[in-house]
Amino acid sequence: MTFDSAPAIVAVTLVTLATLTIGTWGLRFSRTTSDFYVASRSVRPGLNASAIGGEYLSAASFLGVAGLVFTSGAEMLWYPIGWTAGYLVLLTLVAAPLRRSGAYTLPDFAEERLASRGVRRLCSLLVVSIGWLYLLPQLQGAGLTLELVASAPRWVGPVLVGTVVLVSVFSGGMRSITFVQAFQYWLKLTALLVPVGVLVAVWANDGAPRADLSQAWSLPIGTDTTTGLYATYSLIAATFLGTMGLPHVGVRFYTNPDGRAARRTTLVVLALLGVFYLLPPILGLLGRVYGATPASADTLVLELPGLMVPGWAGDALTGLVCAGAFAAFLSTSSGLAIAVSGVLSQDVVVPLLRRRGSRFGGVAAFRIASLVAVFVPVAGALLTPSVGVARGVALAFALAAATFCPLLLLGIWWRRLTAYGAATGLVTGLVTTGSAVVFTISGSRTGTWADVALTQPALWAVPLSFAVMILVSLTTSARIPAHTTRLLVRLHTPEPTLASPDRRPQTSSA
Repeated sequence: MTFDSAPAIVAVTLVTLATLTIGTWGLRFSRTTSDFYVASRSVRPGLNASAIGGEYLSAASFLGVAGLVFTSGAEMLWYPIGWTAGYLVLLTLVAAPLRRSGAYTLPDFAEERLASRGVRRLCSLLVVSIGWLYLLPQLQGAGLTLELVASAPRWVGPVLVGTVVLVSVFSGGMRSITFVQAFQYWLKLTALLVPVGVLVAVWANDGAPRADLSQAWSLPIGTDTTTGLYATYSLIAATFLGTMGLPHVGVRFYTNPDGRAARRTTLVVLALLGVFYLLPPILGLLGRVYGATPASADTLVLELPGLMVPGWAGDALTGLVCAGAFAAFLSTSSGLAIAVSGVLSQDVVVPLLRRRGSRFGGVAAFRIASLVAVFVPVAGALLTPSVGVARGVALAFALAAATFCPLLLLGIWWRRLTAYGAATGLVTGLVTTGSAVVFTISGSRTGTWADVALTQPALWAVPLSFAVMILVSLTTSARIPAHTTRLLVRLHTPEPTLASPDRRPQTSSA
C-alpha cells in the first residue's frame, strides 16, 4: 500500500515540538527535588487522571489492541478489559494507602514498611527491570511507525523518542511531564475518535458490509482450546494484578495531595480509559470487513485509513493517527523514564556521588540518572528482536503482577509480612517471570504446554510468589518490624486536610 507520507511527517514533527515546548515550559515550575520526583504532591485529580491516561495508554493500547482483534478475534479484548479493570483493584486496595505512605517510589515504600535496605535494593532492581522491559515495545513501535509512514530506517524511531523524552525529563521532571502527558491523552483520544467516526461513516455509506468472523473470532487465546483457556486466564491475571505494580503508575499516586484525591484520580482514570478502549476494537473489526492484510498486526491502525479512504483525506487521517501513535510512544516512555530515573537517582547515583565526596545530589543526581534510564532501553530496542507491541507489554505486566502485587497487597493489608518473606517472594516472581521473558524474546516456540506456560506465566507465577511470601513470613514472624502497627494505622487513616506536607526536605537545584 502507498500513501503520501508528508502529512504523517508533519504530524510527528508537530507532536514532537509540542512535547518539547510543554516540557520546557514546565521547567519554570520545577525547582526542588520534590518537584522533579512527585511534583511536590500538588497535582489535582483531573489533571493527574489525564496524565495517567496519557502515560498508561501506550503503544500496546494505541496500535496493539486493534491489531490483535483483527488477527485473533474477540478474545483479544481481554487485553483492554484487563488493563482497565486493574484500576479497580488499585482503587479499592492500594491507591489511598500508597499515597499516605509519603514515599517517593516503590522502593521507598518497601524500605519504610519492612525496615530493610536489602528489600529496597531488590525493589529498585525490579522497578528498573519492569521499566526497561515496558520501554522496549514503545521504542520498537516508534521505529515501526516511522518506517511505515516515512520510509525511515528502523533505528530513527527509538532514537527520536529517546531524545525527546530525555529532554522533557531532564528539563522539569514529574512537574513538567504531568502537563505533557495530560495533553497527550487528549491528543491520542482525538487521533482515534476522529478516524473511527469517519471510517464508520464510510462503512455505513458502503451498505454496512459484514466481516468474515468464521476464523478465530471467538476462540480462546491460542489455537488449542485447552492451552488457549489457560493463556486467556493467565493474561487476565497479569493485566488485572500487574497494573498496581507498574512503577510509572504507582509513582503517579504519590503526586496527589492526599489519599482522597488519589481515589478520585483513579475513578476519573477508569472513565478516561473506558472511553478510549471503545475505539481500537472498532478498527480491528473494520480491518476484517475491508480485508486488510498488514504485514504486522501493529500496523493496522496506521494502514486502515488509507485503505478505506483514498486520496488526500485518507492521507490526512493517516497523519492524525500517526500523531496519536507518536504521542503514545512519548507519553508512556516519559512516565517510565521518570520512574526509573527516580529509583536510579536515589539508589545508585546519589550513593555513588557521596562515596566520591561530591556535593551534588537532588536534581543533579536525577538528571544524571535520566541519561542512563533512557539510553539503555534505546540501545536494547536497536539490538533485540521485536515480540509484538501488545505481547511485549503483557510480559511487563506479568513481571509486575508476580513481584510488586504481592508486596503491595500484603504490605498494606497484612501485618505479619517480614523482610525475609518479602525478599524471597520478590526473588521467586523475578526468577519465574524473568525466565518467561528470556524465553519469549529468544523466539523459541514448541507449541507444548511448557511453551504456553512460559509465554503466559502469570497464572502460576503470581500464586507462587504470594505463597512463598506468606510462608516465609510466617516462619520468620519474630522479624516483624516494631513500627508495623503504627505504620499501618497511618496507611489506613484518612488525612485531616487535603494538604499533606511532604515529609522529606525540599532541596534546591544543584
